[in-house]
This record gives sequence, structure tokens and C-alpha cells, in this order.
Amino acid sequence: MNIKDIVNRDIVNLTNCESEPIHIPGTIQPHGFLIGIKKQDYLIDYCSANSTDFIGLKPEQLLGQHFTDIFQDVQIAQLSAHITDSYIDSPKPFVTTRNGIPFNTTAHLSGETFLLELEPFPNGALDLPNLYDQTRRFVSAMEKNNTLVELCQEIAHETREITGYDRVMIYRFDKQYNGEVIAESKRADLESFAGQKYPHTDIPAQARELYIRNPLRMIADINYTPVPLLTTDSNEEKSNQSLDLSLSILRSVSPIHIEYLQNMGVGATLTVSLLQDNKLWGLIACHHYSPKILPHYQRLAALLQGNFLTSQIKVREVAEEFKISEQVDKALFDSLSLLHEDENFVENHYNSASLLQLANASGVVIYQEGKLYTNGLVPAQETLLPFLGQLRYLYKNGSGHTEQLLSIYPEGRELTKFAAGIIYHAMSASSSDCILWMRQERIETVHWAGNPEKAIDMNAGGFRLSPRKSFELWKEVVKDKSAEWRKSELNAASSFAYALQKYLNLRQVRLEEERYRIINEELKAANKELANINWISTHDLKEPLRKIQIFASKVLDREDPELSLKVKDSVERMRYAAEKMQLLIEDILNYSKTGSVPKVFESTDLNEVFQSVISDLKDTIEEKKAEILHDILPEIPAIRFQIQQLFVNLISNSLKFAQDGVSPVISITYEIVGPKMLPGNSSLKNVDYHKISFTDNGIGFDQEYRERIFQVFQRLHPHHKYPGTGIGLAICKKIVENHNGILIANAKENEGAVFTIFLPVQLTAAK
Repeated sequence: MNIKDIVNRDIVNLTNCESEPIHIPGTIQPHGFLIGIKKQDYLIDYCSANSTDFIGLKPEQLLGQHFTDIFQDVQIAQLSAHITDSYIDSPKPFVTTRNGIPFNTTAHLSGETFLLELEPFPNGALDLPNLYDQTRRFVSAMEKNNTLVELCQEIAHETREITGYDRVMIYRFDKQYNGEVIAESKRADLESFAGQKYPHTDIPAQARELYIRNPLRMIADINYTPVPLLTTDSNEEKSNQSLDLSLSILRSVSPIHIEYLQNMGVGATLTVSLLQDNKLWGLIACHHYSPKILPHYQRLAALLQGNFLTSQIKVREVAEEFKISEQVDKALFDSLSLLHEDENFVENHYNSASLLQLANASGVVIYQEGKLYTNGLVPAQETLLPFLGQLRYLYKNGSGHTEQLLSIYPEGRELTKFAAGIIYHAMSASSSDCILWMRQERIETVHWAGNPEKAIDMNAGGFRLSPRKSFELWKEVVKDKSAEWRKSELNAASSFAYALQKYLNLRQVRLEEERYRIINEELKAANKELANINWISTHDLKEPLRKIQIFASKVLDREDPELSLKVKDSVERMRYAAEKMQLLIEDILNYSKTGSVPKVFESTDLNEVFQSVISDLKDTIEEKKAEILHDILPEIPAIRFQIQQLFVNLISNSLKFAQDGVSPVISITYEIVGPKMLPGNSSLKNVDYHKISFTDNGIGFDQEYRERIFQVFQRLHPHHKYPGTGIGLAICKKIVENHNGILIANAKENEGAVFTIFLPVQLTAAK
């Protein structure tokens, strides 16, 4: 028979200690023996080399045999029902008997192999412990102890009473998995470890993972000799990798951990995992200073103590957090009440005590509109202002917090006296306005159980990792850090910052509303004056102008020989000036009306509008011998009289600016275009548009004037040759804008011009 061991012989060194495969050592502790049977046929595939010590059979007598040939009293069906994937231990163990000797048998499935770990009952007892008394004592401890630490101390005493270990400690891990002894029960002559911390490197990540998977772990004798596991398979691929011992009770321990415990002077250990939310919260660690095998039921009693404590951890932590959150919530309520009651909260209440208490801060700063409002202990203004600017850059999402400012702002060492920890909330994305809570530096002396740095030894083989050899008290002074911000404090600060932001925004809105109200009143007064001017223009100015024109005409019509040519010329100029002024008044009134009349849209057939305009301009068209071509035009929602004015102005413009000796040709074309065809500056690009173009062969203009021609009183040509007021195209643009449209012009000198109108197809676009 070909027998080989599956011992993991990898050397643990500096490069692999953090990934040491402690779950597949290929060895076990010697206070029991192990048998691995194939799941499909119950043939023994693995056994430990110490089987002879317990049942008198050598490994070669076990390997390859059917399990029931060795243990005749065991029922296979009973064993199969007992084994489950997640099984580790049970209040009532599976008992395997050989030659009348009962063995406590822990069973679980590892891959395709059933692992049976058999331990003799050291005192021969098969009875369960008094669970009633144990539970009763825990309930009593739970009732009389108010804090979690007090309860942990009670659990430590009770666990030591149950197990008989020389020392029982309860560790609590921090966020970095550094452990702190928060409770201890010990032999009177032993030095206390209470309050000491142990670095996270003492329990590496893979060990913590096993503590989560297997909550109970015992080392009966620190100085044990590992027992190899044997198999008959000659296949080289069958190695320690084939047998995962993560859930094993007898699994051998890392040599690094053994050396660590030897350096502490420990002889035996028992650990119970304390879990919260599937994470390792802490450990119950039991130390004995000589070898100690704890019977199965006492182990279960210790595990039950861990379960008791685990059930209370979150309850006690929440209760302790609740007490603080009550105080925080009251301060938050007081601050919010002041905020809602006073329009000028920042100016009048920035120094209120509740503003500090809602985050249990030592200082708070509000920066608003270039002014600093400080409360409590804060840095000087000359260092604070640049610091606030840096925080805006560091917290681009608008908020953040830290207990160690130097970790995000190394230049801020001089600030840590006031702001070792901060909570920051921006009030505005467009300015530096913000609120900042600060906590002073808390200088803390941490008591480590020995220097937390692992030692590196040099020997003949080179560098090797060595566990710490000294566990004497080693003090470390921690500076530049504040107390940790609690969740309730962070939530309260966030709630107040949000409320303050809303308050400041509402106040700004109210100020803007007041400013616009004043402007609106001024505009109303101005509009009233303009209305008066319109009335004067319509009635008081037009009537004198009409009389001037009449009297001038009468003077000229008389042809009085006594009037000199010079007088007649002056009268003619006066009459012409009056006509021009009257025309200007009419155009100004028309321009004013395009922006002031109600925008009442009605379905308008542009073909009818076109025909009406042609009829009005019939005499001019015939006089100019003009030719007007047009497409079939659409029916659109429009302000009818304004659209008619638009057509009149554009066609009249083309007739007016015809080339000398060339008959005007005006072409009106129509099509529907998509939003991509609109000019680049348009913001109305979400619907289709009517495109109506007026093209002529007139004198045109230089393209540099394509925007200027739409401005009021802008003229490109001499008045004596092309009469007008310079308002007509401005009126056209205003009318198109009233219809949420766009009017553009393109031209070449002496070749003609094109005026293009874009009007949205959808009525909703013309609200």
C-alpha cells in the first residue's frame, strides 16, 4: 500500500506570512484523531498518523477500509443524517464507539470528504452541563449591568468559572482590527492585560476569516507535535490542497502563532468568536499556563457564553449610541427652532451653544457672502480663510468628514490644535459659502502589549518573520487626531447643514423677490408714463402736425405771386418735415404695439394674408412692374394682424429697394424643416419649423449688416433716395419673436436679399 502524508511544508516568511494557508496545514493536534471517508462509498480515504494511540489500529489498517468495518456499532444512516455542510459542533455530539470506548465525534463535509474528528471523553462524562443555571446567571448579569463593558466583565468571570482557564479576556476590535482587552478575569498572581491593545498583525486576515467560519478554537498544548494526515492515493495532485480543515476542531495551528503564544508563556488556549453583521467584532480568549484539554460540553458552555454576549452587543451599542443621539437630537431641534424663528439666524445666533452641541464639536464656522461667523475654539481668520478654500477643493461633492485632518490636508498641522477632526458641508456649488464643525486634537496614550511592530530576525537562513518576544507594556502617544465622529453626530450635522442651505436659499429668494418687486413697481410707473406719451403721440402731436400740413398745402396751393421762391421752398420743407414726423410717430406706435398687445393666437391661413397684402400694395406693384411668385403657404396659429404687418413690411421692403431699371421679382417659398436646420444660436430646437423665405433681386446689402438692419432707426441707404423711418424691419423681428420664431437676413450687394422666417409647427411652442 502506497501511503503518503499531506503535510504543508511551505516556509512562512516575510513575503507570505499575510497569506499563509492556515486552513490546509495537513496536520492536526494530537489530543484526538481524524478519519476522512469518501462521501460516495464511505471508504476511509484519510486518517491521522496517531490512530494507533486511540483505537489500536495503524493507518495502513484503516486506509481503504469501509468505515463500518472498523466501527461496527455505527449506523451509516445515522451518521449521514448527522453530517451537514455547515456543521461544526452540536449540543449533543455524535458518539462513535470502538471496543466499548465512546469517542466524541465532530463531523462535517470538506469537499467530497466526510471528516470525522474523534476525541475521547477526558472525564468519561456524557451528560450535558446545567444550561438552565448558566442561562439564569447570564440573564441576571444582563439585568444588573448597564453598559456593554460591564456585561463583558461579567461574561469574562462566568466563562472562567465554567472553563477553569487561568485567564479569560474579551477583545474588541477597532476598524483596523487592532484588538483591545476591554474585560478580564484572571488568576490573582497574574499580571493584568486589561486596557492593553494588540496590533492587527497579531491576527492576520486569513485567521480572522477562519474565526468567522469556525467560532470555537482550542489548542490543548502549545508545545504539541503536529500529527500528519495520511492517504493512500499515489496521484501527485492529491496534496494538502485536497483537504480543507477550516471547520476542523483538531486543525493544527500556524507555527508563527505557536511561537507567539510560547513567547507569551501560554500553555493552552480556547477562543470563542464574537460576530456582528457577519464581521468579527471581538473574541473571548482563554489562556492557561499549562496544557489543558477542555471537555466537549464545557467547550459548548463557553461557546454559549459567546452566543449570549453576541446577542447583547448590538443592543448595548445601540443603547449607548441612543443616549448620545438623544442629546444630539435635542441640540439639533433647538438649532432648527432658532433657524426657523429668526430671519437673520446666521447674524444673530451663529454663537449659540446648541450649534456646537448638535455635533459635540469644540468649534463651528459659518462662511457666508465673504463673512466669517465663528463659535467656540477656532483657528485665526488668516489661517481659516485659505483652509476653507482648500476644503471646497478637497470635498468636490460638497461634504465630508475626517478624524485626522492631516490625512487629507498635510499642510494643516498648525490647525490640528483646533481642527484635528472636521465635518464640512458646502452651502453653494457656485461660491465658498459653507459650515464647518471642528474638534480639537485628542492626545491619547495607547498601551500596547509589547511593541506592535513585528520583529525581523537574521539567522543563517537569512531574514525570517519572528513573533514579538516581549509583551511588556509599550506606550504610544497618538497625536493629530480627534475623537471619532459618531453616526448620530454626522447625521445631525448633515440635517442642520441641509436646513441652513434651504434657509439661506429662501432668504436669497425673498431678497430677490423684493428687488424684483421694486423693479416691477418702477417698470409700472415707467410704462404708465410711456402710455401717456403714446396718448400724447396719438392725439396731441398728430393733430398739430395735421394742421401744419393743411396750412402749408393751402399756402402752396394759392400760388400767391407775392410769395418768393425762397418762401415757397421753406413752406414745402415744413410740409415734408411734418409728413415725415407723422410717419415716424405711426411707426413708433406700431413698434410699441407689437410688444404690448395681448398674444391671442388663432388659426391663420397665410395664403389669405398674402392675397390681402397684394391687394393693399396693388398700386405700388403695378407702378414698379413687379412680379411676385409664391408657394402654397400653410395655415398656422398666429396673431393675424401682426402676421399681415410682417408680410406688408417684407414685401414693401423688397419693392422699395429695387434696382434702377430692373423690374422687381419677389419669390416667396415654403417648406417644413427639422430643428437641425435652424440657425446655430437658436434655443428652440425641439420641434419642426415652418420655413418661409422672401427672396428679391434688389440692391441687397453687405453681409456685415445682417444683424444691424433689425435694430431700431438703423438705415443703410440715403434717406432722400429710399425714404423711411428705419423701424420697419425692427417691427418684423419683434413680430416673429412674438411667435417664438426666428428671422434672419442674407444678401449680396446689387444681387438681392433673402429674409427667412422660422416659425414652430407646434402651437405649444408659441405660448
